[in-house]
Amino acid sequence: MTDFHVDDTGRVRTITLDRPASMNGLTQDIALQLAHAVAGATSANAIVIAGANGAFCSGLDLKDAMQQGIQPGPELRKAMGESFHALIRALRASGVPTIAAVDGAAVGFGCDLALACDLRIVSERARFGEVFIKRGLMPDGGGSFLLPRIVGLGRALELLYTGDVIDAQEALRIGLANRLHPSGELAAKVAELAERFAAGPPLAYEAIKNAVYDNLDESSLSRALDREADGQMKLLASADFTEGVQAFLQKRPPKFTGQ
Repeated sequence: MTDFHVDDTGRVRTITLDRPASMNGLTQDIALQLAHAVAGATSANAIVIAGANGAFCSGLDLKDAMQQGIQPGPELRKAMGESFHALIRALRASGVPTIAAVDGAAVGFGCDLALACDLRIVSERARFGEVFIKRGLMPDGGGSFLLPRIVGLGRALELLYTGDVIDAQEALRIGLANRLHPSGELAAKVAELAERFAAGPPLAYEAIKNAVYDNLDESSLSRALDREADGQMKLLASADFTEGVQAFLQKRPPKFTGQ
């Protein structure tokens, strides 16, 4: 089965995640392929990231990761930078408008993936959650950098500390989502907006995007990703992370000890 589909219509590239067994969860290899698909959209004037099967992206495919084995250290940190972080950087480096079409859950790295896009157009089924804390972890896809800049410091810290999953209406209310449409209309509405961007001036889009993100000290996103990777390596080696994963697989509340 294909893990994602790439559709180039006019000057719009739409990348649709399609991994129903994991709610569109990602592996390192798939994240790297997605990064190439984003960076390779050289003829596009707009990029859409979407998810099939009633989900946007559930983040890391945890079951796959546990089967492969998670060994914190330089090799894992390098692999993270070359896959998941490469995808985030590709979205930010793209000189064209990027849209996350969120119809279902966007949690963990999936939430960070949506945050890395310029706009988030959502359906009433959308859900957002920086759920890392529930596994004894921290964001590792730029969430600590992106979320406060989108919703403000206080709301961002609340979402990061609690790991609460918010619905589409709340996401719209706090500015996490740009527009809300019925699920059955989302694809058409996103396509309409993307086509509007595609008909616009590429040089102006690139200049606007660079100016906006430079004014937000965009260069520190790379430093934020590095800090997140450093912190995550320590947390992945903790007993709390092991407990968080076991609790998830056993469908019970975790019992963290601070070890």
